[in-house]
Parts: sequence; structure tokens; C-alpha cells
Amino acid sequence: MVANQIAAGEVVLGPASVVKEMVENSVDAGAESVIVNFRDGGRELLQIIDDGEGMSPVDARLAFDKHATSKITSAEDIYRLHTFGFRGEALASIAAVARVELSTRREEDELGTEVVIEGSRFIESHPKACAKGSSFMVKNLFYNLPARRRALEAKSSSALSRALTDEFQRVALCHPEVAFSLYSNDSPLYNLPASNLKQRIVGVVGKRFAKDLLEVNTTTTIVKVEGFVGAPDGAVQKGAKQFLFVNGRYFRSPYLGKAIMQAYEKLIPAGSQPSWFLYLTVDTEEVDVNISPQKTEIHFLRGAEIWQIINAAVREALAKRGAVPMMDFDTSQEFYIPPVGGGERQRELVEPRSTLHTDYNPFSPRYSTPRVGSTASIADFEMPYEGGAESEEFGRLDTSTMEFIERGVEEQPALFQDKGYKGMLPMSGGYVATTLRGELAIVNLARAREAILYKRYLQMLSSDSSVSQTLLFPERVVLSSDDVALTGEHFDDLSRFGFEFTAVDENTLEFTALPADVSVGELSDILYDIIDRLRDDVELSTTERRERMAAMLAGRGEAKELSEGEQAAILEAMEGGEGYSFTADGRAVVKIVGREELRTMFAR
Repeated sequence: MVANQIAAGEVVLGPASVVKEMVENSVDAGAESVIVNFRDGGRELLQIIDDGEGMSPVDARLAFDKHATSKITSAEDIYRLHTFGFRGEALASIAAVARVELSTRREEDELGTEVVIEGSRFIESHPKACAKGSSFMVKNLFYNLPARRRALEAKSSSALSRALTDEFQRVALCHPEVAFSLYSNDSPLYNLPASNLKQRIVGVVGKRFAKDLLEVNTTTTIVKVEGFVGAPDGAVQKGAKQFLFVNGRYFRSPYLGKAIMQAYEKLIPAGSQPSWFLYLTVDTEEVDVNISPQKTEIHFLRGAEIWQIINAAVREALAKRGAVPMMDFDTSQEFYIPPVGGGERQRELVEPRSTLHTDYNPFSPRYSTPRVGSTASIADFEMPYEGGAESEEFGRLDTSTMEFIERGVEEQPALFQDKGYKGMLPMSGGYVATTLRGELAIVNLARAREAILYKRYLQMLSSDSSVSQTLLFPERVVLSSDDVALTGEHFDDLSRFGFEFTAVDENTLEFTALPADVSVGELSDILYDIIDRLRDDVELSTTERRERMAAMLAGRGEAKELSEGEQAAILEAMEGGEGYSFTADGRAVVKIVGREELRTMFAR
């Protein structure tokens, strides 16, 4: 028992690692369908049901003995692994720190078997009528290890659920031919039928990624690289989906990640990340997965060559899309890397031929597709609401990237604290020239709007009185099951800003009302940004999370010219309140051109 508990410290890190080990066992057992259900982030219950080959009564009892389920028979087998599990420690380690109930039946057996193990102690075993396959119930994880149980209780349910879902996604992405379902507190999060790889990727990460997926398919004598990478214009600052697999096993590798990122060099903005889903097939004797119990660290015998092949494969996929504008790769030539040693005839490496596009135009839509951002209405700035989303729209005129800064910026002088601007001269580029207490003032209208909206959102949060526009026709947005679950967890946050919605199913939200300044056309983009923000801010307090969401909502938009009436509405709103001199992240809304500066300008 002590040995099993020590092993549990390496194998069972929490509910997520239990799900990983158990689901991988189901796949190894030949399951065509796997169902996972958890309660309270996995602390109360983890249930894994599969339709695999099942176990005999004797095997069901022996399965919880250490190494009884090992897939290796000799030391050399460690370097020729074709299954997920191979040490046979998982079941024994899980049973050492929880109460485990197993129901299992083979297809040829009339009755199945139920076995109960608690803290490595055998409790009972008896015949039971059950479906073909196996059903594991893991209850009260770490109940007999007070220190680890307290650490588990200290984590939020949402954080545990997210880690558990991550592990589920990785196994589901490895095996699109297997149907997977995930339930949280008996409510569905994922329902993934057996499918091809692209359909599985879209089912896991959401339909919005479908249009950005570029196929990768390269075969050499060292490694086969398959899968998909994201188009450059789909790169994001945060929330990119990045998965690497080798021989059907998920792994992490910053080293190979650099090979992919280098292929995107000069194609994406600094600080942005593309998504990738790449599957490597390597000879089992060329890769070592036995570095850590979690099996997420991989050692390749020819890592440098694999780095180069991955980089070339991704560049080729980008070139086919036209993301590398001036180069066309001639793929009729074989990209061949000769084997090291052996009797096979050596051949020289033939580099892909390239040709120059003489008619290349950098402004052609073929090579440049500007991302269309969301727009927002300015129907109401300190003025009666008149139509909200249906009024003339405008958006951000300043495109600098916003990182939230605490609200200490409001301690700076508020230039519009006293009414005093006189006259208004609209300028091109989204600026207005006016005078403020006798001095020339230049107002950045997009930043002004952002500061006003941020202040408004904070006032709504403090007074718990949001302003919504009821939609004549409900608007539906399709998301991944994970994203639907996340928005449900933060329903109260979203409703305070004016969003009213219900979940139609595990992949669809139906909105019946939106904030007064949000249009239906920009709903999807705003919702994706909100979800990314919620995922990043999970460790923050409720107040901090809501303030950051307010800053994000206020700072959205795309450039558009404003009418004089809209510009005047912004200035009137700024006159009527304090704290409008700076945006939430500290960028100046107004610049004053003082008398001394004017004298210097006209000194000659």
C-alpha cells in the first residue's frame, strides 16, 4: 500500500491525471465510445465508461495490483511502445488514494463483475449484470491523504474542471475514430462522434477555427508530419490552440514549437501566436516517452532533423495559402532525407525549386485579407437612447494593443473636470481640435469613447443596473462545448453588462438582449474576446475580473469616420463627468498644445 501511495504521487496529481490515465486505458482496450462524467471538478466523483473488450472476473480483481496491467514483458519493450499505458501503475495508484468501483464484462460472458477497492484494500467482488466494456467510478480522491486533500480543496472547481477538460481534449484529438463525451455534474460539455481529423479538431476547439485551418502533410524517412496549422491572419495575442502529438500521444516541446513559430516569421504581429494541431509518426525505436510518469516529455534521437522537417512542412502549408507571397514551392520534387546507415541507396537532398511572382501586388486580396473588427453604436453618450445598435455605428480609431492597467491613472488631472471647451474643429484621422480654458486641445475620439464606455460600465457594475436592448429576433452563436460551459459559469458577470442568454444545447447560446452599445453584427467577435478574457482571468477576484472585462468591452472597435453630431456628443459627455482624460490602460485622451509650445512653433 505504501508503495502504491508513493507511485500515486507521480501518477495521480489530481482529477485531470486520473481522467488521462483512465481514458487512455479505455482506448488501449479497443473502445469505440468513451464517456467521462465528473462532479465538483472531480473531487467528488470521476466516472469513465467505455465499450472496450472488458475484463474477466479474475482480471478485474488483479487489475488493481501493481504492474498487473503492464503491457511490457522485457526492458527492451520500453523503447518500442505502441500503447498509452505500459507500466501498469495507474489503477493501483488511483485505488491507493480513492474509493474505486469497477463494473466490467467481456462480450462472451453472460454476467459481468463488480469490484470495490478502497485505499488499496479489497472490499468486495461479486457478479453483476452490466454492459460490455468497463465502468470505473473514482470517489473522494485523496480522502486518506489529508495534506493532498486540503491542497485539492483549495483549488477552485472551475480551475479543476478546466485542467480536466484539457486532458480530455488531448486524448480526443489523438483518436478521432473514437466517439467521446464529457459531462460536468451530469450536464453535457462535449459530444464528439467518431469523425475525420478536421471534424474532430473543429468539434473540440470550435467552429470559428475551421476557416483558418491549413493542411500539413509531409512524409520523410525520419518522420511523417500531418495535421493542420492556423492561417497567419488567425493568430491571436492569447488563447491560441497548440497541440503536438507523436505516435498518437500528446507531448509538449518548446523546442519544436520554435520550429513552427519560425515558419511564421514576419507573417504575424510580434507577440501573436498561431494555432497548430500536428501529428508526428516516428519509428518507436527513435523516440523515448519514458522520461516522466505523465509521459508528456519526449526525447527524439534525431531531434535536429525533425525540427528542420517540421519547419519546412509548415512553411509549405503557408506557401500554398499564399501567406508567403513571393515564393512558390515546386512540390513535384521529393523532399527526401536519407537514412543514417543501413543498406538503402543514398540519394542527395533535393531542395524545392522556387519561382518569382513578377505580378505580385502586396495590396491584392489574395495576399492580404484585413481582419474585420467589430463596430459599435454611438447613439447614446449622455443622451437619451435612440435605437442603440440600429443607429450609425463607429469604432475604434486608435489601434494600439491594450493591456489593462489598474485604475490609478484616474489620479492624474482630469482635463474635462470643468466645463470649458469652446468651439470644435473636426480633423481627419478621428481627431477634434478645440480650446480648453484658453489653450488648444486635441481630442482622440476613439480613446474618448473608450474612456466614456469604461466609466459607464463601472457605474453599471457598482449600481447593478445594466442597460440592455431587447432583440426583436433572438441571435444564436455556436461555440465549443467548453466555451458554452465557461460562459454559463460567468452568467452573472455577463448579465451585469446587459447580456441575456440561454444555452440551447451544449454548443449553442441564444441571446435575447445585448448591452445598449453592442450591435448584433459584432456579437460573435465580442463573445470570443470575452471567453478568452474569462479564461485568462480565472485566478482574479470577482471585482478585478469585471473591471478587466469592462476595459475590454470599452476598447473594442474599428476605424470609422464620425459625423459632427457624434463628435459633439462625445465632447458633451466628457464635459459632464470626471475621469475621462485617460483610457483604462493609461493612454491619454487629450493632448494640450500650450502657449510655450505655440511660441516655439512660430519662433521663425
